Amino acid sequence: MLQTEFEFTLPKGYLDAHGNLHRRGMMRLAKAIDEIVPLRDPRVKANPAYSTVIVLARVITCLGALEEITPTIIEGLFACDLNYLHRFYLQINELEDESDNTTAQNLQSGLKSEELQGTISPG
Repeated sequence: MLQTEFEFTLPKGYLDAHGNLHRRGMMRLAKAIDEIVPLRDPRVKANPAYSTVIVLARVITCLGALEEITPTIIEGLFACDLNYLHRFYLQINELEDESDNTTAQNLQSGLKSEELQGTISPG
């Protein structure tokens, strides 16, 4: 039987508004629509790096006690966790070796763009 969901553990974890840390989650295999929908989103048109956020919000089925994963939650991840999820996404969807995959390229360029813009804000 084909495995379609994969468990992961974030290096740091998502810290919610109540101070709860969420580290373990599940990610499902991406479907074609998961890669198409972000291309229609005005946030992606304004900033292609945002496709990373939308794709991950669509394919992560749960994170800790959180059952609904939204782009806002993905935006709140630590940079190392975003990078981890991006690599995990590429691995489980077998996209690591495909240089012509648009989403994989957008995810990679999005991470590079975010790194250049600085993802660490003064605390």
